[in-house]
Amino acid sequence: MAESEMRKWAEKDYVYRYLEEADIRIMDRKRFLDILKAFYAHFLGDRKGNRVLDLGCGDGVLTHTLLQTDGSISATLIDGSDDMLNKARGRLSDFENVNFIRATFQDLLAKDVQLRDFDFVMSSLAIHHLTGSKKKALFKYIYLHLVEDGCFVNIDLALSPTKAVEKWYLDLWEDWMTEREAGLDVGSGHEWVIGCCQEKEHYSKLDTLADQLNALKEAGFKDVDCFYKHGIFVMYGGRKKHLRCSV
Repeated sequence: MAESEMRKWAEKDYVYRYLEEADIRIMDRKRFLDILKAFYAHFLGDRKGNRVLDLGCGDGVLTHTLLQTDGSISATLIDGSDDMLNKARGRLSDFENVNFIRATFQDLLAKDVQLRDFDFVMSSLAIHHLTGSKKKALFKYIYLHLVEDGCFVNIDLALSPTKAVEKWYLDLWEDWMTEREAGLDVGSGHEWVIGCCQEKEHYSKLDTLADQLNALKEAGFKDVDCFYKHGIFVMYGGRKKHLRCSV
């Protein structure tokens, strides 16, 4: 994440505004969370005591979603923002076996943070702040910190494949926010969101969905796919398959 991005997320007002407006600004947010639960239940739901890593955890909504389904989870949440971690602590105060670490992705890649291996790693709207090479490095890092048969799921943004498609996707996004603002009877204010997304420093770090899926495959992941997509918002991931020795 660039220094200017880090400064922005360090500002309490910016963080709180993002959290308050998340359901309006993120297309199909509830649907993404429902699919996350379905994925976890299908691939890991028959096991108890799974170790879960939430990267760029924000206010802990992903971990909270899974804990409501499986209270036996042992969760580690990582974020570079103290304000985000404080929000996550408040959201998850009723749950045990939850650990919080203040660290950036750069800290992880520099091996400044010691982590155990995990059954499930997840992230939401955080990894896209990295350049393509850093994304690849992080995917490899995640792969190395998964147990065999462990899974990774990322909810994030993807660069549109063409300018024509991008224009349509941005129109879809604007229509979504306008409809949600009207339904909640709040004032219009979504223009800044699309503007922030299109800022040169931010936009230059976005990769296409195809590039991100290929990066997962290069890192060693199997069963790689896009699990859900709505415009520029995507959910994808893969698994670290069990290596069975042949006799």
